[in-house]
Amino acid sequence: MLTRTKSEELFQAALKHIPGGVNSPVRAFRSVGGNPFFVDRASGSRVTDVDGNEFIDYVGTWGPAIHGHAAPHIINAIKDAADRGTSFGIPNPYEVQMADLVVSSVQSVEKIRMCNSGTEATMSAIRLARGFTERDKIIKFDGCYHGHADSLLVKAGSGALTFGSPDSAGVPAAFTQHTVVVPFNDRAAIQAAFEANPDQIAGIILEPIPANAGLYFPEDDFLQFLREITAANGALLIFDEVMTGFRVALGGVQERYDVKPDLSCFGKIIGGGLPVGAFGGRAEIMDCLAPLGAVYQAGTLSGNPLAMAAGIAAIEGLKDGNGYKKLEALGQRLEDGVMQAAADADIPLVFHRIGSMFCAFFTTESISNVADVMKGDADRFSKFFHGMLERGVYLAPSRFETGFISTAHTEEDIDKTVAAAAEVMKTL
Repeated sequence: MLTRTKSEELFQAALKHIPGGVNSPVRAFRSVGGNPFFVDRASGSRVTDVDGNEFIDYVGTWGPAIHGHAAPHIINAIKDAADRGTSFGIPNPYEVQMADLVVSSVQSVEKIRMCNSGTEATMSAIRLARGFTERDKIIKFDGCYHGHADSLLVKAGSGALTFGSPDSAGVPAAFTQHTVVVPFNDRAAIQAAFEANPDQIAGIILEPIPANAGLYFPEDDFLQFLREITAANGALLIFDEVMTGFRVALGGVQERYDVKPDLSCFGKIIGGGLPVGAFGGRAEIMDCLAPLGAVYQAGTLSGNPLAMAAGIAAIEGLKDGNGYKKLEALGQRLEDGVMQAAADADIPLVFHRIGSMFCAFFTTESISNVADVMKGDADRFSKFFHGMLERGVYLAPSRFETGFISTAHTEEDIDKTVAAAAEVMKTL
């Protein structure tokens, strides 16, 4: 049994002045039960909590740590940048280098604007799409998360063609009346949405591989279908690659599926572990942004030198392709091992993976949208989560979240994880 005395003390102290004791809801362990632990330090594939417990980490800062924690080349880049100043509010050379890196890596991006979070990136991309098309409505998909901007906190209502209803208290219905929600992979619903709102749809925004409500994939040619229907209707296609950008490939999902969106949103890896966001796309669209155009977007810390330096180091470390080969091999090893462990224990399991991203569903049913994800066994996942935690493996504390492997993980890490999974599966 793990000792968690100091973590429990910290959590009780946090509850006094931080809502729920956490600064982001999923950290609270609410969906799996129990209280969170507090990290003291992290290195490579491991995190160590304040009680001295060490875990093989598959959360990876929720995606940015593709090179593992405290990667020396990233830490050194941050230190070098910090020696010159932490923020200026004035252009700095790192911004130009980062822009060049993203444009040269991502096939659809001709110009890019930096911001400070994925939420800012998606919010700004939607504003830009509306400004460029001079239309108001946006189509999003049930289960795709695009940050906590008001107009995007929407779930499907009574039907795909109804106006979205707010998915959070504090969001007026009027803020979401121009958001149309449809099921992922449902071509008929998308076609119907365009027919019901002629010349009103500014664009479609989606995670091209949804990774915030489980992890599932676009069906054959679905992304190409979205490319064609938006183009035919004068709307923009917006890929939210905050999680998948530079993670599934240097050029993201759009490289792997060979589909070019009009706008793309980034975050996570391009900050190297520091807060960052960015959105980019076709030059004629991006030039609608102030100071050139009428669409306003700004940020005091946008393009700050620390985040840019860290992100440049992270991306440069991926350009030779060797990291992606290692991640694929480790991912396959984990998938094979966990699936065998489930089979040996006669536990129903669906394991979705693309490269270094993965998610396990305790179900026998195929998963192609959020409705399918909801059919998974929540109680069994909670028991699996805590069983793995007790054995020194930290997975995301929610069955709706994706796991991440880093280049700092080793075959030994994977084998220890599989061995732990085999033990836990037998208790389920």
